[in-house]
Amino acid sequence: MTAVRVLVGTRKGAFVLTADGTRKDWTVDGPHFGGWEVFHVNASAADPDRLYASQSGGWFGQLIQRSDDGGRTWEPVGNDFAYRGAVGEHLWYDGTPRPWEFKRIWHLEPSRDDPDTVYAGGEDAALYRSTDGGREWHELTGLRNHESGPRWQPGAGGMCLHTIILDPVHRDRIYVAISAAGAFRSDDAGQTWRPINRGLVSGQIPDPDAEVGHCVHRLAMHPTRPDVLFMQKHWDVMRTDDSGESWREISGDLPSDFGFPIAVHAHEPDTVYVVPITSDSEHYVPDGKLRVYRSRSGGDEWQPLTQGLPQEHCYVNVLRDAMAVDTLDSCGVYFGTTGGQVYCSADNGDSWAPIVRDLPAVLSVEVQVLP
Repeated sequence: MTAVRVLVGTRKGAFVLTADGTRKDWTVDGPHFGGWEVFHVNASAADPDRLYASQSGGWFGQLIQRSDDGGRTWEPVGNDFAYRGAVGEHLWYDGTPRPWEFKRIWHLEPSRDDPDTVYAGGEDAALYRSTDGGREWHELTGLRNHESGPRWQPGAGGMCLHTIILDPVHRDRIYVAISAAGAFRSDDAGQTWRPINRGLVSGQIPDPDAEVGHCVHRLAMHPTRPDVLFMQKHWDVMRTDDSGESWREISGDLPSDFGFPIAVHAHEPDTVYVVPITSDSEHYVPDGKLRVYRSRSGGDEWQPLTQGLPQEHCYVNVLRDAMAVDTLDSCGVYFGTTGGQVYCSADNGDSWAPIVRDLPAVLSVEVQVLP
């Protein structure tokens, strides 16, 4: 029978949630690495039992954990990030020099067809790749060596490379997003890069045609339509139909165009989900009501989804990596909150139920469908 596995990273460990295909009765396993920040847990599409987790802490630094049995046991691998990746001096806007720093790994993106190949997005703004299951990592230095690098600045959460999308059709194409530098694309497997931010407007940047400096929060793509991407940025929900060559705003009738996550329905490329929050200073949902918004038209027109979600006195946030979808016939949609709840909708978002409550603040949610 089909099973679903939900991988949750939190401020105080990782959790593995499992259910059968009805998605009603859930088993909660964890915490793994209790007490540690786990920024991301992700699974290999090539080997469903191969999992990777980013474990970090202020005292002991960064570890990458790997599981080859679906999360039952873990092995630390590739724990030398702090000694890699320096690419020379970097400049603040005022011209004073500073070196690149290494702080943590925000996001892990396994290859679609090789369980031993995995990419990692770091802070400060680095992209790494391992081809041996996470034991050794090498920076793809073309990104941080881009001529625009001296103009990149950290967002409120740091200068984090938080989104990695491997194009399923154009095999050498990779998209990344960096807060607060913008979105970038490589067409040669990560050797060279160029900004893809035309059409983005950011109030904190005086130049309306600025090539970089935009605070992109998240990118999403449907695998059958890789030239179309959706973006949640620091104000504005955006869409491109030409692989990032140009963007247009699709915030439409959302109550706020500020938020962090964005996800695309597994079977409907024009169905998109976001979770608006009040503002960049008030990181909680508008009016104390937890609402996921769905557009079935690829943007502009949005519908609030509220059934089963708290509609009063709720002041949580949903972070950039904390929303995901499954691939079952009735698409499941999942998200976790800073209040420690993980919600599931087994009917495309029409109704919701909590899988678990009272976890530590949720940093990431990923979903697997298992045979």
